[in-house]
Amino acid sequence: MSAPHLIILLTVTQALLAGAFPIPFRQWFSLFTDTCDSPPHSPSQPSNDDTLTQVGVSVDAAAQESNSSLYTSVITFNDPSLSLHTVTATELPNPQHPSNTTGSPDTTGSLVTTIQTEGNPPVQPFPTSLPSVTESTLEPLNTTGLSVNVSTVPSTLTQTITLPLTTFETVITTETVITIAVPTTAVLTQVTVVESTYTSDGSVITTSSVGTTAVTTIGSALVETTLSASQTNTSTITTVITTDDPDSVPIATASPACLLSMGCDGQDMFLPVAIGQPPANLQPRAGHPVPRLGIVNTTGPIETNKFYSNFHLGLQRFPAFVTPYSLTWSKGTGNALSWGMAISHIESNQKVFGPSNDNIPGKPNSYYINPLGIQSLIVSAKELQKDTVLKTDELHFMTGRAILLPNEGSTSSILLPMASGMGFVSALYTNLKPWVQSSVFFRNVAQIASPKSGVWKYKLTLEDGKIWLLYAMSDSGVPPNFALISSTLLQGVDNWSGLIQIAKLPDESAEAIYDDAVGVYPTSGHVGGYAHNTTAEYSLSWSKGGPYASNTSLLMFALPHHVESFTSTTRSSVKNLRLNTLTKGIATAVFADYWSLQETLSTSMGFAPWRPQGTGPVTNLSANAIAAIQGIAAIEASQDMNAQTNLNSMYYSGKGLSKFATLCYVMHEMSDQQDLASAALEKLKTAFAVFTENRQEFPLLYDTDWKGLVSSASYVTGDSGLDFGNSYYNDHHFHYGYFIHAAAIIGYLDPSWLPANKDYINALVRDTSNPSSVDQYFPVFRSFDFMAGHSWAKGLYETGDGKDEESSSEDAMYAYALKMWGRTVGDPSMESRGDLMLAVLARSLRHYMLMDSTNQNQPAEFIANKVTGILFENKADHTTYFGNNPEYIQGIHMIPMLPFSTLTRSPQFVAEEWGAYFVDGAFNQAKDVQGGWKGLLYSNLCIINPRASYNFFTQPDFRPEWIDGGATRAWYIAYAAALGGAP
Repeated sequence: MSAPHLIILLTVTQALLAGAFPIPFRQWFSLFTDTCDSPPHSPSQPSNDDTLTQVGVSVDAAAQESNSSLYTSVITFNDPSLSLHTVTATELPNPQHPSNTTGSPDTTGSLVTTIQTEGNPPVQPFPTSLPSVTESTLEPLNTTGLSVNVSTVPSTLTQTITLPLTTFETVITTETVITIAVPTTAVLTQVTVVESTYTSDGSVITTSSVGTTAVTTIGSALVETTLSASQTNTSTITTVITTDDPDSVPIATASPACLLSMGCDGQDMFLPVAIGQPPANLQPRAGHPVPRLGIVNTTGPIETNKFYSNFHLGLQRFPAFVTPYSLTWSKGTGNALSWGMAISHIESNQKVFGPSNDNIPGKPNSYYINPLGIQSLIVSAKELQKDTVLKTDELHFMTGRAILLPNEGSTSSILLPMASGMGFVSALYTNLKPWVQSSVFFRNVAQIASPKSGVWKYKLTLEDGKIWLLYAMSDSGVPPNFALISSTLLQGVDNWSGLIQIAKLPDESAEAIYDDAVGVYPTSGHVGGYAHNTTAEYSLSWSKGGPYASNTSLLMFALPHHVESFTSTTRSSVKNLRLNTLTKGIATAVFADYWSLQETLSTSMGFAPWRPQGTGPVTNLSANAIAAIQGIAAIEASQDMNAQTNLNSMYYSGKGLSKFATLCYVMHEMSDQQDLASAALEKLKTAFAVFTENRQEFPLLYDTDWKGLVSSASYVTGDSGLDFGNSYYNDHHFHYGYFIHAAAIIGYLDPSWLPANKDYINALVRDTSNPSSVDQYFPVFRSFDFMAGHSWAKGLYETGDGKDEESSSEDAMYAYALKMWGRTVGDPSMESRGDLMLAVLARSLRHYMLMDSTNQNQPAEFIANKVTGILFENKADHTTYFGNNPEYIQGIHMIPMLPFSTLTRSPQFVAEEWGAYFVDGAFNQAKDVQGGWKGLLYSNLCIINPRASYNFFTQPDFRPEWIDGGATRAWYIAYAAALGGAP
């Protein structure tokens, strides 16, 4: 073995390390103890003499001595900020094998077969005891029918908008909002983000300030807003904006530049809903029951339902699921006893299956789960011991960042950028001794020829036979010199700073793909897109970091529903590299900074029953159907709407408002009962006012900690599960979706209702699916996940299996409600965004949640269940939070039956599910099901057999208890009749 290399490093003060000096001076230099050539893996470096001269260091040649084992040099520092640091790097065998092994490799991990129920009480998903009447008492209004002419909205509106001066996710320096043609004109000085005063006709209009500027001329031609992310401030600035049509004002969006092959001249689908503060009666309140644990450098809205939430909740002991990998803070556990960040990737043959459901044809397993706690590799450092702390920052809707510090306040750190679908696990080291550990045990470590300048590459073979690649890039050119100390520890040099990237190698052919992509990682994600009639193209794109960010594309993994909808441009970037995911089939590598995807929009879908293959909404019913509906509708409209909607649950209340709004629509548009509809609508508006005026038992409040609208229930009672965890951000898209749907119908039937109520409904929209980081009052897309293709319902609860969703149908209901509210208020961006979300959902649900016999993405042992039940990030469990009855498990993916249901629930799927569970003679035949679930099942049947559905709901001995608390019999009859069930 050759003599050790003595590496002499010139280090600088903390100011230089922080970037206070020019980049050319931020270098470390090495002098080797012999005259042999550098190892082939070392990056090319300038000669020592030339480099030392650049930074003011002279070498005394007269004092140099050399022989076969010694090299001496006298170094004089001309710059007092420089100091000398030495590192001894020993030449290592290649490959390396562990010299000692104790214990057994952990290749099985642990299983959590129980379901964590915090925030999910075991109660039915609709009220089961409501006051009712048995005869019609509703008096029709003396009217010729409701007007649906949107021109009844006032033509002008003055709005006071308060803009928060906080840091945006995406920097925007200047944006023009709109130019509106009105009779007068005005000329304003160009708005810039500096201290300036603007005048018109000699009069001062306003004085701008750094941060956020709003310049307005009342009754003139120009409305312009300038937004800046360059300042952080908790104060606000208020401006009054007057327009000739308040519904037509598009505000600047934070969507990225056009990346779409079809161009960006259609309807932008991601314009902000609004940027002002929520309605004043939604009082702001600090002190949320869940603290923002370890979140740093963050002043804006914080995501609550994303893949990284476990890192800032509870004991920080559960994973962040960065599909296809998962990351877990080791916290001293496992064979390695590490305090670093563990990396796991689970193969399909490692899934563990529950007992079979023998009653279901095909006898599918009741659940499958992926093991937790397998620490294949751990990025760590010698300095990370029991005082290690985990922080997070940069918490955005597609990305986040974890930070490991040796102790509180340390300036040394490991930063781990996180993004769902990331091709590498990346770790940025600052002044630490790198440790790469394994609780599975290293079998051997081989150093490989460098794929790029400045990159050291290692191939790590573990005792489970899996192979991983490790790439290291030094900030200073110092090699990491990884030495295999034991079966659990691969150790680098002291005081190292740089980037380490790790990836699993499924086969040798994929190695070149990783080599090409190394040196780049995602730092933030963006979504943008445009709609052209019935076609939408949207992009998922990422900002990049890393030493090769300027000339190397990102390697990201796409899920099956992405690949299926890729445009030809993106499809050409797909690589032959695939990794198994935990619950969504096989992920495919894409070598591109952005993806372009295309969907067909169901623009013809409205409030009336609808089929994808039909000509549009169906409102014209046969005389028999109208006669069957009228008497039933009159009785149902006579119910005490306030008593059925003013409940102690936003979820139940929203369901009641939505069902009565749908009933009003049926009477007005389908059953020729306009006068009764007018009377019912007045009752409904009175019931709705309880919520817009925030007078319900547990009023909503604006949470200033996480930034969102939450029920005050948990604040008042201390019960985190009250109202299905609404206070903790559980199920917001379910709860608020019903309100949005009801409001869309009310506003359609009576547009004069909109001006006084629009801001309230828009606040609910912004809480659940704010499309733009320009809106600093709410996080971007709290619930919907464009990478997963659906929403996550779980809020601020630490959960071992990650986020989950129990009801695919209520997820689709939210997107449908968003679409229809956008149509009602004349917001084409919102309408097309809802259409896009519905299209993405229809595709993703078919792949991951609603499983017909052709499904290729869920395990074959599980598909015959037909629905996943509760889909987690880490497992699928064919059950519900409120019981195991088959009608519960299948039905929670049906409710509510609305026009979108025929889009997301294909006839093939419905037929297979009905035949397995509910057909006469099946083990759970529908005719034996009790309560409101029975009506739901038969309404679902109308997708494949509308005549049988119609006959069920119109039978003379129909029992009222077969209708659940969130539906009406009149709608179910109209639905079946419109789809072809009525004689």
